[in-house]
Amino acid sequence: MTDAQRHERLRADTRPPRPSGVDIEVTGLAKRYGEVEAVREVTFSAPAGAVTGFVGANGAGKSTTLRMLLGLVRPDRGSARFGGTPFRDLADPSGTVGAVLDLAAAHPSMTARGHLRTYAALGGHAPERVGRVIDLTGLTAYAGRRIRGFSTGMRQRLALATALLGDPSVLVLDEPSNGLDPAGILWMRTFLRGFADAGGTVLISSHVLSELEQIVDGVVVIDQGRIVWTGSRDELAARGGDLEALYFQFAATEVTA
Repeated sequence: MTDAQRHERLRADTRPPRPSGVDIEVTGLAKRYGEVEAVREVTFSAPAGAVTGFVGANGAGKSTTLRMLLGLVRPDRGSARFGGTPFRDLADPSGTVGAVLDLAAAHPSMTARGHLRTYAALGGHAPERVGRVIDLTGLTAYAGRRIRGFSTGMRQRLALATALLGDPSVLVLDEPSNGLDPAGILWMRTFLRGFADAGGTVLISSHVLSELEQIVDGVVVIDQGRIVWTGSRDELAARGGDLEALYFQFAATEVTA
């Protein structure tokens, strides 16, 4: 199946995620590493049924915030919850939240199919989900290949396939279009937009602002560990600019430094 065919299939497939999406609520998160305040009293929300963009310069605190959200880093204070429940306390974590924060988890000597089968077993997910996510993410022709030979774009698809094994209702993604070709970016855009329109929750961090702007319903801007702007797509439009202009107004640390 080509990306164009998957694109049409996604447009036709309007089944809601299982279960319905839940709101992400981040309240007063803070984290210090020695003398560095990586995250400072970060508060924002990402509602169900929407794509929320999380943007900021390198080192602004995005990755640390996402890692605290997913229970990978313990905050000094504050909370992060999915539908009122911290990630660590979710009854079915990988069946509720699918996350892609980096591409380092896949062992290079394994095949894509072997990797997905292993993660499906570890997560207690149905074996047939492996074939489903392989097809959905365009890995069919590569499923039997060793991961060591994958391009960055194919690793990105594999990471997303892994996140989708539990059929989650929430996606937390850090730079998911990195390494994808134009057809892959179109597929990703269509998938994420359809996922949210069907009731799912999407929180996405990306530096590809022109692409992000095409799918977001809301934007959260972080700079030097602090939230400096939040608003809806309509509020962004009312400012008379675009997401790139907003970024350079509020999160241009790496440019002005």
